[in-house]
Amino acid sequence: MHPHSLWRTADFRTLFTATALAQLGTNVGYVAVPLIAVEALDAGPGQVGVLATLSTLAFLLIGLPAGAWVDRMRHRRVLIVADLVKAALYASIPLTWWLGGLTLWQLYAVALLTGCATVFFDVGSQSVLPRLVGRGHLVQANAAVVGLMAVGNVAGRGAGGLLVQLLTAPFAIVATALSHLGSALRLIGLRRTPAPTPEPIADGGGGGGGGGDRPGGGGLGAQIAEGLRHVLGNRELRALALTGALTNLGFQLVNTLLPVLFVRELGLPAGALGLFWAVGGVGTLLGSRCARPIAARLGYGRTLGLAGVCVAPAGLLVPLIGHGPWLFAAGAGWLLVSLKTGMDNVLGVSLRQRMTPDALLGRMNATFRFLLTGALAIGSALSGLLGELVGLRATLWFGGAVLAVAFLPVFLSPIRTRRRLPDADAEAEAEAEAEASEGPVPTQPRQA
Repeated sequence: MHPHSLWRTADFRTLFTATALAQLGTNVGYVAVPLIAVEALDAGPGQVGVLATLSTLAFLLIGLPAGAWVDRMRHRRVLIVADLVKAALYASIPLTWWLGGLTLWQLYAVALLTGCATVFFDVGSQSVLPRLVGRGHLVQANAAVVGLMAVGNVAGRGAGGLLVQLLTAPFAIVATALSHLGSALRLIGLRRTPAPTPEPIADGGGGGGGGGDRPGGGGLGAQIAEGLRHVLGNRELRALALTGALTNLGFQLVNTLLPVLFVRELGLPAGALGLFWAVGGVGTLLGSRCARPIAARLGYGRTLGLAGVCVAPAGLLVPLIGHGPWLFAAGAGWLLVSLKTGMDNVLGVSLRQRMTPDALLGRMNATFRFLLTGALAIGSALSGLLGELVGLRATLWFGGAVLAVAFLPVFLSPIRTRRRLPDADAEAEAEAEAEASEGPVPTQPRQA
């Protein structure tokens, strides 16, 4: 192990293993919940679209204020409470199904409320990470976390499809509830960090915050506005947000209707759907592991730009999904666009964290989550609507076309010429590049 490896940091190992448990459960639920709607409750494309929309709608409803709230809170407490809430909500599904009272309306409520908990967990975890590992290790830490999410996609979605086949979808959700409970228990071991002390906002009246409980200067609206200005007023951050939003829109246009396509039109088992989604996890894992060594040689911006030009057009293969060789062609396209997403996540998240002061991290992350996950909500609703109006295939082609052009905002921005992360300490940067030359960091909790 490298003498300065972040894997020597106990808090990072705690956060990593807790996130591993949460990701496993989330991905099992990702497969099981829509299949419950389709198989157990006979939901159509429009209803599946509503379910998918509600799972991400919280980022549009509370995403921006959540960033300001998280900047005032202790991140450890936010993460634990969010996991416990999700565990309880998911546990309600198999319980009511066993009692004979499960309805589509309950699934809608669970999707919306777990989405609210996810808002706080995601913003909190991305905000606490720089404080746990230091800014010099951000690329390595983000590579590990993105790789972990990819492993969760492969293991969780593959296992989710098999569990649905073996146990039925409602009982597969038990694994999701237990995983979030385990994540909450693991996070108890995270070091207690004080709530951040926000800096005075530019148009506020000074007044530094004491103890980190209340931000200095301005109310909630002013704090949210400062986060929006920081992201949308910077050409590089704005380009990252636009590319991420378009990518999520394209993915969700496709993802929302895949359960209907696999189960009803193609007549394939739930395990096949889980494996197809798992292929995307493999692509994300490969992208996350390639991002650091390639960026060390080509530069961060050039890597993001070339990945878009060379790989993004593969999104047009995804709508070819069908029986036989067409399923493999679509799977190859899914693998490639997911690979690009893995690289974007590692390098893009590291770039935006490096360009943001500590006191703005929560609001910056919340602004990105608002835009990126808001695109998921819009994509879900649009997919359900288009699925009803023009059919599954036309909707898939629209989604594939969006994926193929999503790279353009980053490619046409100053990011394309950036070789290093901004304000990088020379010693930390040299260390990161030395570690990159040795190979990618481990992505399994057991290797920590």
